[in-house]
Amino acid sequence: MNENHPRLVASISPEWSIPQVADALSRALAGDGPALAAAPISQQSVPAEISVVVPTSGSTGAPKEVAFTSAALLASARAAHKFLGAEPGEQWSLLLPVNHIAGINVLVRALELSVPVVGIEDAAAYTAIVPTQLHRALHGDQQLLSHLQGCKAVLVGGAAASSHLLESARKANISVLTTYGMTEMSGGCIYNNQPLSGVEVKISATGNIQLRGPMMAAGYLNNLSAWKNATEDGWFTTSDLGELVGKEIRVTGRSDDQIISGGEKISLGAVEKFLSQEFHEQEFIACGVPDLEWGTKLVLLSNLDINIESVRDKLKNSLGAHAVPKGFLTVENLPLTSLGKPDRTIARELYLAAN
Repeated sequence: MNENHPRLVASISPEWSIPQVADALSRALAGDGPALAAAPISQQSVPAEISVVVPTSGSTGAPKEVAFTSAALLASARAAHKFLGAEPGEQWSLLLPVNHIAGINVLVRALELSVPVVGIEDAAAYTAIVPTQLHRALHGDQQLLSHLQGCKAVLVGGAAASSHLLESARKANISVLTTYGMTEMSGGCIYNNQPLSGVEVKISATGNIQLRGPMMAAGYLNNLSAWKNATEDGWFTTSDLGELVGKEIRVTGRSDDQIISGGEKISLGAVEKFLSQEFHEQEFIACGVPDLEWGTKLVLLSNLDINIESVRDKLKNSLGAHAVPKGFLTVENLPLTSLGKPDRTIARELYLAAN
């Protein structure tokens, strides 16, 4: 990034209305105002070419301040609209927080279609949600359900959605499509397992998904070495493991959600995904806690009473004996991030506090 002629930064304030955020974003993208930070960042100015900064959640370490050019964010919006067949004048609804790239993306797309975003109370052609919101729409949130049913397409991303949840949504006349991506790629860049226009995908020697495209971020403002380590020849190496099946990319797990228990590697995401398919009405979070015997032991949290014997048998038969949890806890509400991902840090604390 060019350090000459730094540009001032304005951070989104919780007091700002959505029209105020959209106006600040529009001016930032056009170069007529300061760069916009989705949340407070460590710097008061950024390189001149940077328009937007989105701090990551920091779920795997200290938050990284991801910097974007206008060209990257607009490339993402245009690729999404090309896939959807969106036309100027069609509206997006904003159902996600604007301190994440997913919310920023909705605003950029609305600017591209020259129509302000609307809320849940108004009709929209397109929207973006996380699986938790989809689950709530199908289990009692009538206003959200009605809104989603009225959309031409509902983008579901931020976390993996089970096949049962997606099928239930389609049966409820919600036109869902899955998105995969990360902040560093301006959010979702794979729709229904297909790369958007301009996106290239390959699998590294270690099995990690690598992505390249015009929507890639410019770097981490506060961690240049981490960006250098994650990128090579224009490719961004993700923490997701995957495979290419024909023209489709399939995510099979994460390289950073594994624990080693008794010398055996266990994928927490694989355990959660399997259980969500076996117990459709129940939610689970798997995490590791310190243990004298196992080093780290696998424990399981759920929002409903756990049929321990059934869970043990199913996991043992499908994933192996090492994937059977050594501890169980039922909590009223599972801890999730604002984008619906499991918050394993809080889950671990809840388990330890209860035991």
